[in-house]
Amino acid sequence: MLPEIVSEIPGPRSQAFMADLARHESQNITFFNSEFPVFWERAEGINVWDVDGNRFLDMTSGFGVCGLGHGATGDAMREQSASLIHGLGDVHPSPLKARLCAELSRITFERWGVGSGKSILCNSGSESVEAAIKTAFLHSGKAGVISFSGAYHGLGHGALETTGLPYFRDPFVGQLARFGVRLPYPHCFRCPFDRTEGFRLEGAEFPNCSSSCLREIHDRIEKTLRQREIGCILVEPIQGRGGDVVPPRDFLRMLRSICDRHKILLILDEIYTGFHRTGCFFACEHSGVAPDIICLGKGLTNGFPLSACVGRSDIMDAWPRSTGEALHTSTFLGHPVGCAMALSSIAQHDHPETAALARAAGRHLREALGDLPLAYLRGVGALIGLELVKPDGSPDPSRASDAIVRSLKAGVILLAGGPEGNVLSFSPSFHITAEEAVYVADVLRSAQE
Repeated sequence: MLPEIVSEIPGPRSQAFMADLARHESQNITFFNSEFPVFWERAEGINVWDVDGNRFLDMTSGFGVCGLGHGATGDAMREQSASLIHGLGDVHPSPLKARLCAELSRITFERWGVGSGKSILCNSGSESVEAAIKTAFLHSGKAGVISFSGAYHGLGHGALETTGLPYFRDPFVGQLARFGVRLPYPHCFRCPFDRTEGFRLEGAEFPNCSSSCLREIHDRIEKTLRQREIGCILVEPIQGRGGDVVPPRDFLRMLRSICDRHKILLILDEIYTGFHRTGCFFACEHSGVAPDIICLGKGLTNGFPLSACVGRSDIMDAWPRSTGEALHTSTFLGHPVGCAMALSSIAQHDHPETAALARAAGRHLREALGDLPLAYLRGVGALIGLELVKPDGSPDPSRASDAIVRSLKAGVILLAGGPEGNVLSFSPSFHITAEEAVYVADVLRSAQE
């Protein structure tokens, strides 16, 4: 359904909650001013209603979580919470944990034909990344991790060391362990190797430089491996928070080859890109690459804080068998409600129409957004980035901020991404219609006037 705005934005009730939150929450968490935010009350499908009764189109699906639509796993949540809300996940678990771990093996390593998988269930994406990093160290005895500029792997101190966005890292550099090495991520629009001579924004033409780009990254990795002990390469197949950056198709294949040659692990962070966000079950499938470990979250449950580090069984067996105290655990490990929602989510993703919906969602957005001025459109499936630039091609974060505020007043919820904050990030429900996509594009055009 298209938006329906019945009050000023933010409305009076949102403003009252805003004032209360400002008194009692750390000032670093929720941004607010006279024009932002609205407080959500309920959501269904692609729509969100705020506490003042306004209906919005959520083009974020709740930070890329609800690709199946808001509420799609709600029945599983309600049914499970009626019988068992909490358990002893690493002592006396529920049967749901066993079922979920088996399903995670089935949809990853078994489906890829490279053996079976074992999982560590976690609460957040950051935790799953840290579990993967620990696994790589136990497997190889080598602490070093190669990651990439623009990466977002989470904000726990272990994951933060591999995150490539300075805004998040710089305040805490003095506390980080310094086991990471960050290399350039291939970014065709803003080439880290200065190979964009002759780039034309109109028409989106740029040099076909993927081979030389990958060669330079290959050489830098090889040099790093000669200088330091590296246990794994950690990478997003497509960067999310880094600006919806799609690398050349051979990028993952090259990393897989390097890892095989040097006997180090390839860890894919598919927290954002997994579960059909890019039109395939997992983004790595576009390149035909199977990782050694995959980190999952967001779309795993379609709305509950549960994540997973899933690795090939022989690699995960680097962890010692439990003698009664787990080395990596948490109070809510394998939460019954989260497991039930994850099983429901996976069952819905198993339907072939889910992939078709995700691909159609991307087509609707690309067709609607493709002719916006001074904007570079990129993405795969239902993960789309619209990079807003000035006439000289430099980032235009103020234009992105203004577009987000003006869109909110018109009933469209958007987020900005990228290191400069100038990329409008679209990760809606897969059920977005062509009409809704056109409405969003029309709102953005009006915001530019």
